[in-house]
Amino acid sequence: MRVLVVEDERRMAAALRRGLTAEGFAVDLAHDGEEGLHLAREGDYDVVVLDIMLPRLSGYNVCKRLRAEENWVPILMLSAKDGEYDLADGLDLGADDYLTKPFSYVVLVARLRALMRRGARRRPSVLRSGDLALDPAGRTVARGDIPIELTPREFGLLEFLMRRPGEVVSKTEILEHVWDTYDTDPNVVEVYVGYLRRKIDVPFGRNALQTVRGAGYRLVGDGG
Repeated sequence: MRVLVVEDERRMAAALRRGLTAEGFAVDLAHDGEEGLHLAREGDYDVVVLDIMLPRLSGYNVCKRLRAEENWVPILMLSAKDGEYDLADGLDLGADDYLTKPFSYVVLVARLRALMRRGARRRPSVLRSGDLALDPAGRTVARGDIPIELTPREFGLLEFLMRRPGEVVSKTEILEHVWDTYDTDPNVVEVYVGYLRRKIDVPFGRNALQTVRGAGYRLVGDGG
């Protein structure tokens, strides 16, 4: 299995190479973001270990550019930063996993093997459905070139639907994932679907957010 380690702390990078080589991995090293991006683009890697705080180009930007190019190599981010927003930013930009320094080497190897078992999966940094685009990290929504202002709850509902393109999702599923509860009156989902339609569909003459009678809702790409 071939691993790219992008880490500017040379002693740590060398230690990771020695340890991963001993585990049977083939390891390439890069010590700045631009070099890491170049190698990730050109090499056929099973997984990338990517530090966030890198010279020349941050790990966030490396990840974002790879995903924008539809390069879905599994990415495990490393960082000395341990805030929950840093974790969220990395995952929203398309990373597959995240470890905070200092970390357990045993856990790192286990995480890498798990990512390899799952293989490359689509994790776009910007979600798209037709000409509707949602950026989870930037918290922006637009249809074509026209920005759309959403409340946090409307944004969460749209993001959930865009992560399940074309699928029918029930009110119960929406409550669980967007409201994080089963206790809320299910009719609140219908209310917010109405709010969302009036922002993403009605002004544009679209019917992308559809009601499937007796089953729930789905978001379709054309919605013409």
